[in-house]
Amino acid sequence: MNPQADFFFNKGKWQEELRLLRAIAQDTAAIGYQLSEELKWGCPCYVYQKSNIVLIHEFKDYCAFLFFKGALMKDPQGILIQQTKNVQSARQIRFKSAEEIIKLEPFLKAYIRDAVEVEKAGLKVQFKKTTDFQIPEEFQNKLDAMPILKTAFEALTPGRQRAYIFHFSQAKQSKTRTDRVEKYIPRILEGKGMEG
Repeated sequence: MNPQADFFFNKGKWQEELRLLRAIAQDTAAIGYQLSEELKWGCPCYVYQKSNIVLIHEFKDYCAFLFFKGALMKDPQGILIQQTKNVQSARQIRFKSAEEIIKLEPFLKAYIRDAVEVEKAGLKVQFKKTTDFQIPEEFQNKLDAMPILKTAFEALTPGRQRAYIFHFSQAKQSKTRTDRVEKYIPRILEGKGMEG
């Protein structure tokens, strides 16, 4: 156990559940691999030979295991969840009670073992290219009308391009998408990502 991560298990409404998940992730005998507990993104992350395997995180309505390469894992129990359609690699297993975790414990250990084996095998998720994502009509219209914006957008890193596309796409109404595009045009023209 990493003392730096202790605070995470002593706060909020999911304390019992989070402690159970910690014990499962550290059950070397059942998993068959030694994982180190590190603090990443403010959450406990379990690492095998410098590779992130599984993260414990909490939300208002649930806590979860997040498998970094969950898209490549077997899912015999049908419990891996893709958080949103834009998440390409990671998958969650969500919990709303300690009883649920206890019931699934042997399967969770098997899933962690499978995640380590995916990493050991060197398997990689084939990520979509930015061009594979559909640009919202409201943004495409601006790109077509403003060649300088199109040039600036194309000069951004693929990650920044995807972040903008996802942010614009997530709005359900056309007006909201248009408002978001207008808000971020200056940042795109300055060659900046959404943050920083």
